[in-house]
Amino acid sequence: MNLARLDLNLVVALRALLEERNVTRAGERVGLSQPAMSAALARLRRHFDDDLLARVGSHYELTALGQVLLHRTSAAYEVMERLFASQAHFDPAGERREFKLVASDYAVAVFGTELARVVHDEAPGIRLRFTQTPSTVVEDTATLLSTTDGLLMPHGVISDFPATDLYEDRWVFLVADDHPSVGDQLTRSDLGQLPWVTYQRTYDAPAVRQLGMLGIEPRVEVSVDSFQLLPLLVEGTRRITLMQARLARLLAPLAAVRVVEPPYEAVPLREALWWHPVHTHDAAHIWLRETAARVGRSLADTPTAAS
Repeated sequence: MNLARLDLNLVVALRALLEERNVTRAGERVGLSQPAMSAALARLRRHFDDDLLARVGSHYELTALGQVLLHRTSAAYEVMERLFASQAHFDPAGERREFKLVASDYAVAVFGTELARVVHDEAPGIRLRFTQTPSTVVEDTATLLSTTDGLLMPHGVISDFPATDLYEDRWVFLVADDHPSVGDQLTRSDLGQLPWVTYQRTYDAPAVRQLGMLGIEPRVEVSVDSFQLLPLLVEGTRRITLMQARLARLLAPLAAVRVVEPPYEAVPLREALWWHPVHTHDAAHIWLRETAARVGRSLADTPTAAS
């Protein structure tokens, strides 16, 4: 494909057409008249040799190829936006822009809140947008990183992309304050017999894989897509859960639970900021990474105990 022969403005038109599924609305969205947008649709149909939008009754629906292009066009548009937003110099005190970071609710609670505070104080025109980590992060890491400014994730899940270390955490277990069979300590037998609450993502940290290496198969009773809900699902039950000590300390006042140390030497968690190589030399992104690393270093002085 010779990009020099293509009109890249068609990417803007294609995205609007596929998302709006209406020529008039798509034109209004990008500032084109209805005839101009119709002409763009005709050019796109010739290029792809496909209708893209097919009339069904009184409305249009996407063809099979249109469905495929819907996601790809959105990703391409974001890459183009970030490409042309690149700067040789960046003044955080005077700039106005948004950084998009992909993160779990754990990373936002423990790290993102402090990063947001620092950005608020030092760069009032900068916006941060945190979005939940998708389940496809391992299978399609390159695409995810190409459409965002960074991914907050521990080491041991993805690799082969640049990253800067932020802080360390450790794993602890939570049990109900009034748990009928767990005292000050858990045993490995307890881990195999008691019901569990787990974080349901498939890319769970190496600490979860470590359990399998120890021959421990958690008996999962409840799974949830939020680390911060784990204490509430343990409170008043016989369930146990494995979670990060820093988050356990933050959530301790919200539920009648207590922290119990693992009955084995749990692998530590090393949180990092990962990014696509296309951002490496961008001045704005360098500032973001340096600020994130500074915030991460400040967390090193914060205890991880939940007491």
